[in-house]
Amino acid sequence: MLGVLEGFVTIIVVIAVGIGLAHLKIVELSGQVLLSRIAFYVASPALMITVLGGTDVGTLFSANLLASVGCVIITAALALVLLRVVWRRTASETMIGIFSSVYVNAGNLGLPIAAYALGDASLIAPMLMVQLLVLAPIGVAVMDLTTRPPDPGHSRRRRLLRLIGQPFRNPLMIASLIGLLLSITGFELPRVINDPLHLVGGMAVPAMLLAYGISLRLGPLPGRGEPPVQVGTLVGLKLIVQPLIGFLLARFVLGLDPLGVLAVTVIAALPTAQNVFTHAVRFDRGIVLARDTIFLSTLGSIPVIAALAALLS
Repeated sequence: MLGVLEGFVTIIVVIAVGIGLAHLKIVELSGQVLLSRIAFYVASPALMITVLGGTDVGTLFSANLLASVGCVIITAALALVLLRVVWRRTASETMIGIFSSVYVNAGNLGLPIAAYALGDASLIAPMLMVQLLVLAPIGVAVMDLTTRPPDPGHSRRRRLLRLIGQPFRNPLMIASLIGLLLSITGFELPRVINDPLHLVGGMAVPAMLLAYGISLRLGPLPGRGEPPVQVGTLVGLKLIVQPLIGFLLARFVLGLDPLGVLAVTVIAALPTAQNVFTHAVRFDRGIVLARDTIFLSTLGSIPVIAALAALLS
C-alpha cells in the first residue's frame, strides 16, 4: 500500500511544479509543446530502450501478457463503438479517446507500484510491451494518416506502403524494437551508450508531467470544454471495465496464480498515462479530452487501486 501512495505522491508533486511554473509565468504554452516534443522524440525512446532491454524475455512473453492484451482489446473495442458510432467523434479524436480508456500509466506510476506494492518491477513489462509495440504504433499511425492532408500525387499503393511503414518511423516503435532485441539476445550496451540513454531517458516522465501541469494551469479547467458524460464514460472504462476484464481473464480464463491475478488487475486499473496527452498535443487533436481523462482517472484510481490491493492481496 505504501508503494501505491508513493507513486501517486511523486506524480502530484511534479504536476504541481508544472502548475507553479505556469502560474508564475516562467513557462508558457509554447514551453508545454516543447516539453511534449522532447519527451516524444528523444526522452521516451531512450527510456524504452533501457526499460525493455533490461527486462527478462520470459517475463515479457507470459500468461500475464495474454491477459493484458485481452483487457486492452475488449475495452478498446467498447470505446471505439462509443466514440465513433454513438458520439460521432473524428478518427483522430477517437484514437485519443481509445488511448484515454486503455493506455495505462505503466511508466512513472506502474513501475513503483509493481516494485513496492506487488514486489516485482518486471510485472509491469507485459503491459508496457502491449502498449509500446502494439497500441501506440497503431494509434500514432492512425492519427498521422488522418491529420496529414492527402497528397493527390500519391497512388493508392504508395499510401498503403506508407501506412504499413508508418509505425516503423515512430521513434517509440523503433526504440521498443531495439529494447526487445536487447532483451531477447541478452546483449548489454557498452557504458558509453547505455549511460547517456539512462540520463536522457530520465527526462521522459518529468517532461510529460511538467507539460501536463502547465496545461492544467493555462488551459480550460478540467470538466470544461468536453461533454462530461463522454469524459466520465471513458474514465469508467479505464478504472472499472478494464480491470474487471483483466481480473476475469486472469482468474477464470488463464488460471493465473494469486499474484498474477493481482498484478494484471491492479496494472489494468492504473490511470491514463501522461503520454496520451503528449500524443494529443503533437497531433493537436483531443487535447482537452486527454487532459481531463488523465486528471480524473488519476484521482479516481487512488481508491480503486487501494480497494483492489486490499481485496486481492
